[in-house]
Amino acid sequence: MEAGPLLHFCNWSTLVVCMVIKFPQIFALLSAKSSRGVSLKSLLLELAGFLVFLRYQSYYSYPLLTYLEYPILIAQDVILLLCVFHYNGNIKQAIPYIAVFLGGWYLLTLQKWIIDLAMNLCTFISAASKFAQLQYLWEAKDSGAVSALTWSMSAYTCATRIGVQRPKPRGLLNLAWFPATRPPLR
Repeated sequence: MEAGPLLHFCNWSTLVVCMVIKFPQIFALLSAKSSRGVSLKSLLLELAGFLVFLRYQSYYSYPLLTYLEYPILIAQDVILLLCVFHYNGNIKQAIPYIAVFLGGWYLLTLQKWIIDLAMNLCTFISAASKFAQLQYLWEAKDSGAVSALTWSMSAYTCATRIGVQRPKPRGLLNLAWFPATRPPLR
């Protein structure tokens, strides 16, 4: 295959997988009627990283196809977040988090240095998200409603995005971000 068709395949296959990537985790939570095994802290950090990355990509006018999966991932993470709050018995506590995320969305682009700094911190935010999930699983000693299928699909999308971002301007910055963006065991 030529580089053009391969890049095209990677973009579209990643987009298709991302359309359903969180479904196994959402269905696992719904069928278990419990958020056991899913770290709220990890989910919040992941959502923050996704929002920063989406804002960065749109701010610098990257081609839509290189980040189109992020609005889909964000929507699925919001559903997961609401499920976790629901099964923890405190759905109303989601409101302040949603307000902070919406406010952060606008604050990120007040000045160029803010969005650049936030993007540089995304790898650390994402790594902290994965660490929080693993720490939660270690402490609970119970994977509960965690979905291995979601993790497997995440590994695939991470691998395809590494290939897509490598040849782009600022690609190295984004390349550092992708391996840490995919959710572990969710």
